[in-house]
Amino acid sequence: MTFEDAEQLTLAGLAPRKRRKRAPAEHHPAEHNPIAQVVLDVQALHLGQTFDYFIDEKDSEAAQPGVLVRVRFGGQRVSGVIWARTDSSETPRSSIRYIERVLSPDVLVPASMREDIGLIAQAYGGTRANILRFAVPPRVAKVEAEQRLAASFRRPVGGGSGPLATSVSDGAAQGYKRISANYADANVLQDGLTGNRFQSFVFDLLPGAQEWQRDMAWIVSTALTSGKCAVVELPTMREVEDLLPALRNYGLTPFAPSPSGGWTGDVAVLNAETMPAADRYRTYLAVALGQVKVVVGTRAVMYAPVEGPALFAILEDAAYQNMDGMMPYPQARGVMRLRAKAHRGVFVAMANARTPQSQWENAGPDTVETPVSGFSTAIHPLGSPLKDATPWVRWLNRDELARLADPSIGARVPHTAVRVLSKALESGPVLLSIPQDGISETLSCAKCHRQARCAKCMGPLQLPADRRDATPRCRWCGAAAINWACPGCGHERMRVVRVGAAGTAAELAGLFRGVPVVLSSKTQGLVRDVACQPMIVIATPGFEPRVRPISAEQGAAGHEYRAVAVLDAWTSLYALGVDARLDTLTAWMRAVSLCAPRSRGGQALILGETDPAIAQSLMVWDSRILAAKDMEERVETGMPPAVAAACVWGRRDAVMTLMQRIGALSGDWAVCGGMPGMLGPVPIAQPDTVDARELEATADRVKAVVRVPQGERAELAARLHREVARHVAAREPGELRFRIDPKDLI
Repeated sequence: MTFEDAEQLTLAGLAPRKRRKRAPAEHHPAEHNPIAQVVLDVQALHLGQTFDYFIDEKDSEAAQPGVLVRVRFGGQRVSGVIWARTDSSETPRSSIRYIERVLSPDVLVPASMREDIGLIAQAYGGTRANILRFAVPPRVAKVEAEQRLAASFRRPVGGGSGPLATSVSDGAAQGYKRISANYADANVLQDGLTGNRFQSFVFDLLPGAQEWQRDMAWIVSTALTSGKCAVVELPTMREVEDLLPALRNYGLTPFAPSPSGGWTGDVAVLNAETMPAADRYRTYLAVALGQVKVVVGTRAVMYAPVEGPALFAILEDAAYQNMDGMMPYPQARGVMRLRAKAHRGVFVAMANARTPQSQWENAGPDTVETPVSGFSTAIHPLGSPLKDATPWVRWLNRDELARLADPSIGARVPHTAVRVLSKALESGPVLLSIPQDGISETLSCAKCHRQARCAKCMGPLQLPADRRDATPRCRWCGAAAINWACPGCGHERMRVVRVGAAGTAAELAGLFRGVPVVLSSKTQGLVRDVACQPMIVIATPGFEPRVRPISAEQGAAGHEYRAVAVLDAWTSLYALGVDARLDTLTAWMRAVSLCAPRSRGGQALILGETDPAIAQSLMVWDSRILAAKDMEERVETGMPPAVAAACVWGRRDAVMTLMQRIGALSGDWAVCGGMPGMLGPVPIAQPDTVDARELEATADRVKAVVRVPQGERAELAARLHREVARHVAAREPGELRFRIDPKDLI
């Protein structure tokens, strides 16, 4: 017996199992277009291209462009989407594998959606896989069969016949009478909604507790009558709940389970944060299969897979919720406008306070066209309806209180305000809007209390968190404020200002004894609605309770506050960020829009000092005042949207190397409009989730801003994508990320 014939002894029953070797599966390439170009679910920037795979003949019918498949990549099984099919490949035949499995028989990403995803990725410097991560929800197989069945029984809405189409058409005709009586150029908007070419609109809202819901519902119904789909993006689910009843008035019912089985309806709600996975996937399929033509929801709705000409409308485009938190950080306003243009549809940006972006787009037909912006037509309220709908707004600053001989100048709630609010409490609820619960810190002039700003770029100054005795530095460009002097009074000393809203409820309860007090905020919890009866409601921005009528006799007045007061207005003078004034006006207009009009005795009060442009915009309900001033200052200082900008952050050496490679230090972008093309770098804190392994990679973190002319925005996205992809592919050390069109530069 030789050594090779020796056998290891084993106990009975414990002998190793002898595995039968399987013969390799036989594959036969599809007869027509056997090569599938697949976008894989791999998020690395340097792997953003498509990868070629063979399609087996048995899978040829199912493996259509837009379906979800499973393939082998780098020794792992990963999911992907077939982007296209071809008959040849530049990859050697021996290196091409076969698709292992077709996961979904339905086309999850239609042709127009695939085109949109490519445009979005290109506009923001990402990859198609980055956008697919946001756009396509995780697959839930059990809902696919029922949705295919339900889609075959869908009822026509716009452009069809039947009771629903008639109801929508009649409602749109009635709604136009109200719109044309309240807004200038309403006929231009209607022509755009029913036309067959791309048009963009900026819609300035009238005040009113239910005004934006009625206006948005009319816009949606008018688009439906011309056969368009409608996609409506809203900041939070509260606004979604506000809009659904207005759409129901046009005969449009929510997409929901039917008593007879299955899911039916006309209006789908899409929300990536709170919806169960099965419901989100069901809604996505219903839209992709054409079962539902109206989609409303939060940020995720901007990727709704609608086909053909469509309406893309957004409410409050300045909201922080509109930007995705992962690479490539697409912004809802830009995505919606890009898709509207690609679909030859209509884009509508509706807001109480017009953003500088909207103001820039309304400058004239010569506005520079970029992938995500361009000329927009303004729809503004007419003078007489605006005056009737607006409450009487008063600014009770020091000068006004002195004129009124109010002895309580300097008080948080002066005597004049107490009298107004007490009178309003006799007939209904009163809303007091206060700053956010958290405490923020900034620097101001020690004499005139004007916010301390950088002489170089007008950014806000701050003290380093770890060295309070150090020289203040700019939060935008990092320049040291040496020999600083206040431009208003010439004083040379600064003081630290800390603002907060703690204890407001207890303080106001002492001023209005015996009156119920309701507090709605992030820390205290959201109060969804309050009864239309005397009470004091204290709310932080975005947490204002709706007013609920207690009887049918109250009518429209049952949905309104009798008075609204903005407390601690002076805190707006020290808010940080490029959009600080816009965010302040947006919050105040949102609160005041819930107030009764002056025809029903409604009053709004601004208590404290603030920027005159903010106060004037609110008092006459014309946000164009602040928007025009903001645009003028941004042109002078070289801030978006006067220029295109991107934030780049990461380890210092990686950031500076990237800036050199894209030409922001010594190349063609070193100067932008006579100003430096790069601002910074500015030190930033470690990420909150950093662990010991990441500590070295994220050491010495900085942020810098690169500015280029608006006409070169597309090139900016391309260069940033290329250089960051090179950084990742070459495994160069250090964190490196970027964001185009950030909400704030700091």
